[in-house]
Amino acid sequence: MNLSVTLFGITFKNPVWVASGTFGYGLEAMEIYDISKIGAVVTKGVSLRPREGNEPPRIVETPCGMLNSIGLQNPGVEGFLRDIYPRIKDVDTHFIVNVFGETEEEYVEVCRSLEDAEKVVAYELNVSCPNVKRGGIAFGHDPVSLGSLVEKVKGSTRKPVLVKLSPNVTDITEFARVCVESGADGLVLINTVLGMRINLKKERPDLSTKMGGLSGPAILPIAVRMVWEVYERFGRAVPIIGVGGITTHEDALEHIYAGASAVQVGTANFYDPYAPLKVIEGIKSFMKEKGVMDFSVLVGRAHRMDIKS
Repeated sequence: MNLSVTLFGITFKNPVWVASGTFGYGLEAMEIYDISKIGAVVTKGVSLRPREGNEPPRIVETPCGMLNSIGLQNPGVEGFLRDIYPRIKDVDTHFIVNVFGETEEEYVEVCRSLEDAEKVVAYELNVSCPNVKRGGIAFGHDPVSLGSLVEKVKGSTRKPVLVKLSPNVTDITEFARVCVESGADGLVLINTVLGMRINLKKERPDLSTKMGGLSGPAILPIAVRMVWEVYERFGRAVPIIGVGGITTHEDALEHIYAGASAVQVGTANFYDPYAPLKVIEGIKSFMKEKGVMDFSVLVGRAHRMDIKS
């Protein structure tokens, strides 16, 4: 069976990646198992300068997942290249760096700093960050800011640029359209859903920032719906990377059948570090059961079956 996928000119050994912010930079998992078995590692977000993140509490459990407001804590791009990159550059899998900033220039500077890092094959833009030059509205919530950002980054780098879209918008297909027209090489659907919990004993919000990003099984149906909508509009014109609520291979296959060419395992990594490997093996078993020899046949399959019905 062929599980390899070729997207934006890069061949990945399988379609199962790990999501940004849930796997660090791969260093901890390397102590447990061979992470080269994963199709790609999407790193924790990297910014131009180091960030300490938000004050605790910044994580709270929910009935079907978790809320987080970490605040994008990271060592900055120089710290990443100095202290982390030497430890991952010989790992036999691809690394995609999640990039964020408060201005277009910061995104561009981070990407330029990583251009010579061969192990980094692409950039994933976190556009849920506030654009300080446009009143603090998130890049991913303003089509004008989003299009301008993607164009600036694409014009300044040689590597593929993926955009991780926010689900906290009215019509995600319109934001996908802006990214495609601005030159994005791929779309990552979806980032976390904005949520909140109240601690009744303390009579205040659980998180120090009041609101945070909801992830885990609770958002699976939302993510699958948005993958479906974007694939329905663009087909395979732009690769879709599905993320949100994936804990099993069945969850991953829902994303894939809806139109995702690859998937990212996120919150599941916190309670089961082996989750990505289990998803890979589960997809293999599913393909064997279905008599499918090439993974690509499964991408968007539910759309084709829907037409036949």
